[in-house]
Amino acid sequence: MSGAETYYVTTPIYYVNDKPHIGHAYTTLACDVLARFKRLDGFDVRFLTGTDEHGQKVEKSAEAAGMMPQALADQNSANFRDLAARLGCSNDDFIRTTEPRHIRSVQALWSRLVEAGDIYPGHYEGWYSVRDEAFYGEDELVAGPNGGKLAPTGAPVEWVKEPSYFFRLSAWQDRLLAYYEANPDCIGPQSRRNEVISFVKGGLQDLSVSRTSFTWGIPVPGDEAHVMYVWLDALTNYITAVGYPDQSGDYARWWPADLHMVGKDIVRFHAVYWPAFLMAAGLQPPKRVFAHGWWTNEGQKISKSVGNVIDPVALIDRYGLDQVRYFLLREVPFGNDGDFSHRAMVTRMNSELANDYGNLAQRVLSMIAKNCGAAVPAHGEQTDEDRDMLGAAYALAGRMRDSMNRQMFHEALEAAWVVIRAANGYVDRQAPWALKKTDPARMGTVLWVLAETVRNLALLTQAFMPDASGRLLDQLGVPETARTLACCGAQSALAGGTPLPPPQGVFPRFVDEEGAG
Repeated sequence: MSGAETYYVTTPIYYVNDKPHIGHAYTTLACDVLARFKRLDGFDVRFLTGTDEHGQKVEKSAEAAGMMPQALADQNSANFRDLAARLGCSNDDFIRTTEPRHIRSVQALWSRLVEAGDIYPGHYEGWYSVRDEAFYGEDELVAGPNGGKLAPTGAPVEWVKEPSYFFRLSAWQDRLLAYYEANPDCIGPQSRRNEVISFVKGGLQDLSVSRTSFTWGIPVPGDEAHVMYVWLDALTNYITAVGYPDQSGDYARWWPADLHMVGKDIVRFHAVYWPAFLMAAGLQPPKRVFAHGWWTNEGQKISKSVGNVIDPVALIDRYGLDQVRYFLLREVPFGNDGDFSHRAMVTRMNSELANDYGNLAQRVLSMIAKNCGAAVPAHGEQTDEDRDMLGAAYALAGRMRDSMNRQMFHEALEAAWVVIRAANGYVDRQAPWALKKTDPARMGTVLWVLAETVRNLALLTQAFMPDASGRLLDQLGVPETARTLACCGAQSALAGGTPLPPPQGVFPRFVDEEGAG
């Protein structure tokens, strides 16, 4: 793959003071689908995920659990690694911020920022949220109970007064605005881009980038009474993983990242602080940051106190991995907030996977097995309707590619379902079961058109549902070497006479024990 175009995609690294939930699964899954799609499309892909293990919040959580911070980090980092495996993720690396390679990288970046004159010593006095690991201005706070103050996220804040090093963020306002203007796609979706630009236009304050009131962090080079602000530490993971501070080899090949995928709550850190840190150090900013929305559970905000946190592993155990992967990226326009409900999950599984896609494949493969000697049928002259059906199937790769490049996963899936619904309509109109008696040759052509349509669909749904799509391609006799997106279209069409295995359903109907199915 050395000559292939590269694509570097990252999840945010997940904070280890808690267990993984549906929000973590959603971001990781979106990155995995994109990574798989790009690999299928001929790109040399690097897909990174990992865990963020320093900071006051981890130190406090460890203390509450009667553990050392490193032991808590080890335990909880393993949970995130396990989740990636359960989601079927194809990540190439899993980074931890407690690794020696990362400590070396962050300290090198810090030294670059000092040399550039963008870090200076001072005293920090202001509002800090341990939960958000974020500093807030007085004008950002909201009223809390009993006349108190809260962060705009609703998190408690405390007044902090301590020696601190500062990053000259205020000096980067105009340069950041110029960067956004020169790179219109560097933040998505548009609503988040507008939000970031508005924040920067409102004026930037210098950013406190070290702490002295706790010790669980990366020491500041030359002043070990200070540990680095956890966000400076965490964001650097994206360059650590490609070999920084060595700027040859992997770094030269992969940086800048093509996409940082994040939740909307951390877009400011990724689209304001991170590009400023990088540009100040003389490094390139990422090409794109995309911030997706949040999930609610049956209309309610998800929170531990309410007890309605959704465990992604429990969903996979109940519904199946491919079904969960499909639902999470199909249900909501990517970038918007979405509501999870079991009823919606079952409806999608039964109406779209079982009835639409599964039924199409099963009907076609069963008719071929029964009427064409269990081999791909020969095909004769095509009608306009045949050509329309094949044209829609062959055009799908371009449509889905465009949607995926914009992280519009729901739009890519809807494009596939337009073809699936058209194919089901084509079966009903052509009625190959009737043609068997009146025109067997025509029946063969119709079934070949349908098998070829299913082949293209299966190639293009591999990124979303790898197992089910792989089994469909097995049943169509498609070799492993012919499963890339370059094989979409007429040039790799099914050859008549290819023997096929006995058909098996890939999307069973789900019958809910409570009767919802």
